[in-house]
Amino acid sequence: MRPSICKALPVTETRKGRTHRILVCDLHTHTRYSGDSLTELAAFLASCRRKGLDRVAVTDHDTIAGALRLKEMDPERIIVGQEVHTTQGDLSAYFLTEPIPAYRSPQEAIAAIRAQGGIVGVSHPLDRIRREAMGREQLLPLLNQLDLLEVFNARCLLPSDNRAAYALALEAGLLMTAGSDAHTTWELGRAVTLLPPFDSPASFLESLRTAQIRGRPSPPWVHFASTYAKIARRAGIAPPP
Repeated sequence: MRPSICKALPVTETRKGRTHRILVCDLHTHTRYSGDSLTELAAFLASCRRKGLDRVAVTDHDTIAGALRLKEMDPERIIVGQEVHTTQGDLSAYFLTEPIPAYRSPQEAIAAIRAQGGIVGVSHPLDRIRREAMGREQLLPLLNQLDLLEVFNARCLLPSDNRAAYALALEAGLLMTAGSDAHTTWELGRAVTLLPPFDSPASFLESLRTAQIRGRPSPPWVHFASTYAKIARRAGIAPPP
């Protein structure tokens, strides 16, 4: 699988005689509420609008504070999510109303997501470079508890890791998503999921059944932006989230 951003993304589809607008969705993004991002909320939202992103999941690390603020600023565009650190790697959660506590077992985190009607998946599941990636050994026992896998993450340095995630999702019969994993405004929209309209967790899952994945890898230098954000926070150069 080698998805690529099309110059002209499809804007409509016809289903059962009715024409629907296709939503361009970036389902993995970060703001200054993540410890490794300095992206201010106003700049984040302006970039999403400028780039024509119809729905954006804000998945800051272990917090939904920034996502909730953005939801107030643009209720229709923003999906409140969280990238959840567990004892065995990162989970992705969507449609949250309360934050999920970090560093619990994956099973405990999944139960907490389900308890509030959220959707659960795994971000960059087979990335061999990132320490936060769950990896195949930890992931396989959890597959029957998940809704989806992220099969294209624009920040994955090894394209084969995205391809492996895609193959695993196919094998397991899981729904698939793509996300930029943006920690800067420049990255927003580098990977998107094209979906029919949805207005609830249930309809989101239904729309994912016909999703199209589009994306291109971000250059390696974007990781230095995250490293700088961490250093700036520790040095007191940048304000805390």
